[in-house]
Amino acid sequence: MNTVVTSKEEILKTSRELIREQGWSAVSIRSVASACGVSVGSIYNYFDSKSALVGATVESVWCEIFHSPEDGAVFQDTQACITWMYGRMEYGCKQYPGFFTLHSLGFMREDKPDGKRRMQQTWQHILEGLCSVLKLDRKVRPDAFTEQFTTEKFADVLFSLMLSALLRQDYDPSAVLEIVRRTLY
Repeated sequence: MNTVVTSKEEILKTSRELIREQGWSAVSIRSVASACGVSVGSIYNYFDSKSALVGATVESVWCEIFHSPEDGAVFQDTQACITWMYGRMEYGCKQYPGFFTLHSLGFMREDKPDGKRRMQQTWQHILEGLCSVLKLDRKVRPDAFTEQFTTEKFADVLFSLMLSALLRQDYDPSAVLEIVRRTLY
């Protein structure tokens, strides 16, 4: 058995594979060490607890699901961005069944501050990305936003619709795209 893991990324990749194959309950220090072919102590070199391992794994799942697209133009067109995001949501649900629901419900509990913080960071990153796209989209009417109806408020509406779609497991962005067309163009 190896005593050293080559990288933290390898541990996280193995943790994601365990989740895809066996579900979230499969992730523990011992199971990840076994799957990596290393000692339990090697995992502790990178993560001081199961909670730290699971939290980092959750973050790596979010990063895998919402990695940067190959076509950077996606972030300059609101409709293309929404279509891409809904596609990534569908991918995430297929690769990691129950991830979004489990993550939202499990980490919002008060006894999971690190998970809650990571989720809020991810959500904030998505909101900031939506605001950026709204500001870069050349098709948006110049008078679409006002002091009362800001890009931030509209991004929040879009994000809320996305979260609702996740809970319903509805990955068809057509209704949201229609809202964007009627509101912005």
